[in-house]
Amino acid sequence: MADITVFKAKKIITMDPSRPEATHVAVQDGKILAVGDANCADAWGQVSHDDSLAAHVLMPGFVEGHAHMMAGKMWDFAYAGYHDRIDPAGTLHKGMTTIDEVIARLKERADTLPAGEPLFAWGFDPIFLPTERLNRTHLDAVSKDRPIAVMFSNFHLMCVNSAALEMAEFDETTNVEGVIKDDANKPTGELQEMAAMFPIMRRLGIDFRELSQGEGAMRSYAEVCKRAGVTTVTDLYSQMEEEDLDTMLRITGADDFAVRIVPALGATGAQPEVLAQRALALKAKSTDKLRLGAVKLMTDGSIQGWTGRVKWPHYVGGQPNGLWNTTPDEIFALCEAMYKNGVQMHIHVNADEASEVSLDACEAAARKHPWPGARHVFQHCQMMGPDQFARARELGICTNIFSNHIWYFGDQHVALTIGEDRASRMDAARSALDAGLNVALHSDAPVTPMGPLFTAWCAVNRQTMSGRTLGAEQRITVAEALRLITLGAAYTLKLDDEIGSIECGKIADFAILGEDPLAVTPETLKDVPVLGTVSGGMVHLV
Repeated sequence: MADITVFKAKKIITMDPSRPEATHVAVQDGKILAVGDANCADAWGQVSHDDSLAAHVLMPGFVEGHAHMMAGKMWDFAYAGYHDRIDPAGTLHKGMTTIDEVIARLKERADTLPAGEPLFAWGFDPIFLPTERLNRTHLDAVSKDRPIAVMFSNFHLMCVNSAALEMAEFDETTNVEGVIKDDANKPTGELQEMAAMFPIMRRLGIDFRELSQGEGAMRSYAEVCKRAGVTTVTDLYSQMEEEDLDTMLRITGADDFAVRIVPALGATGAQPEVLAQRALALKAKSTDKLRLGAVKLMTDGSIQGWTGRVKWPHYVGGQPNGLWNTTPDEIFALCEAMYKNGVQMHIHVNADEASEVSLDACEAAARKHPWPGARHVFQHCQMMGPDQFARARELGICTNIFSNHIWYFGDQHVALTIGEDRASRMDAARSALDAGLNVALHSDAPVTPMGPLFTAWCAVNRQTMSGRTLGAEQRITVAEALRLITLGAAYTLKLDDEIGSIECGKIADFAILGEDPLAVTPETLKDVPVLGTVSGGMVHLV
């Protein structure tokens, strides 16, 4: 038998209702042998005691149920966002609050690149800037010859300069949905959703698969996770090829790799039956730290980008009602194939028309191919209300709610997208829990920074950037929020039998905290220090 190590902590928050708190946890073979006091594992034989974490608080390792592996690798490119951000190495990148500041940052970056090499930036969001929208003229001021693309923070829109438009042959004759044009019928440079963005990305060599695969991307992602206390994380739109799988198996199989990764195959443009069979083939290759077999469906776009599909009365500014990345007919076909073949789906639903269509598609598929334990997950769920939550409960669908949006975009949603009434019930974790749903909370990193305690803080306080409380009735308790970033998220990944709580038989994955999140005020939950993780019994400090 392997050695038994008993870790001592100031406090252990277990998420196990039979023993909510403890001071010691015994680990053997990377799993939890016993939980309790200093003598908890004595019946199992000789033990060694590790007091290195005695001054800290342990929780189950946080589970990030909606993030993307490119969250680490994006920092290879210029950051052009409004908010301050910290990269995987811990370096602070100051946000830019005007277009002039963005242009200056891009010029600085362009000066470091070889002549003719494309400039790619990310994180920009025009909704925060009270000026004209970023357009090709602004980016032409950076360079008229060098192709430039600026990905918006939601990853559903981008803006490019004239050189990039010419490379994609986008001009006044172009008839592609999402290529925005001015009054003279010329492209402004703004491109909305995948059909418009992909031609540019291909020609500029912006390859999300490359950003999400390979050793560099994976190790950067693991560093992001460690700093956030995350021990299990998704890559929720994977374009994995066979050679990528070989790399992922090798990297995740190393003892020093401190995170479990759960990819979901991207479904956009895929033939439903082919996609299902590939997902099943991948599932058979799952390992302890690489869990395969799910798929991700993209339905609508981004609400703050006005590409989300919103039910009547639509957008307060009268903007057109969004775009479908996957048409309703395609959504129905994909859902039927996944139910038929037993493949779990993660379905992107930002606005309420998208969630309505997806509920209809799941209901139709369930009639043909009943699957009570499917645990399909609606992702984001930003405009779902009590009626849709009730339908989701009937269908056994889980909800993973984008709570970070309340702080990052709440004020803008009130003023510019869907108005006070609907914004007050956005990301309605309270309603989802009251409906009896299985709920998780997420960051969608790199759209917003990965940080489950911040995400929990958002759901608990519902505070916007201006300091107002947006929809006080939808607040949840700290204890509920902590459950949703541990066991709740683990349930959505069908891993709650292995992770999400600190109890005998589960994997020894812990978050190491500098304070007790149940003892601080709800307003300071986000400030609880994360000091590192324990992954399979191995300590990894920040």
